Amino acid sequence: MAEAKKEPEIDLNDEAFAEDGEPFEGIDALADDAELDALRQERDDMRDRFMRALADAENARKRGERDRREAEQYGGSKLAKDMLPVFDNLHRALEAVPEEARETNAALIEGVELTLRELVNVFGKHGISQITPEIGDKFDPQQHQAMFEAPVPDTKAGDIIQVMTSGFMLHDRLLRPAQVGVSSTPA
Repeated sequence: MAEAKKEPEIDLNDEAFAEDGEPFEGIDALADDAELDALRQERDDMRDRFMRALADAENARKRGERDRREAEQYGGSKLAKDMLPVFDNLHRALEAVPEEARETNAALIEGVELTLRELVNVFGKHGISQITPEIGDKFDPQQHQAMFEAPVPDTKAGDIIQVMTSGFMLHDRLLRPAQVGVSSTPA
């Protein structure tokens, strides 16, 4: 049997293997550099993912806070809209009473007025304010709803000529526009 030829042992740290005149650090050093680069890359990736996760958490916190504030301010808007016809009906009831019947029904009228006043106070506590345009005001499509147009002498086009119902705002949002009639008199 032939004996296996034995390879000579080579010292990779020998200066004879240096490429640039510097002593060669060996295969272990190459493996360490590659491993170190891989670890640095992984560290940078993890740092990036961590920073993104922190930013996402902060954005979620801010979004949650904003949603909570909006729910606090505007959560009752459906109930508020449902209460507006009550306001309208109490207001109409007071307007429907003729002057000659006011004295004989004073207690009833006072009760309706107090109820209406209390409803307006409750609206105010919850950030609901009334939009009450006056005849002659300029029509504002952000707050008013034109129910009709009619030519009226001594007015300009776009002037309010009649107010049918008041409008309401919930904080800075329109709950219901004021319903108005608008002049169409040409300039």
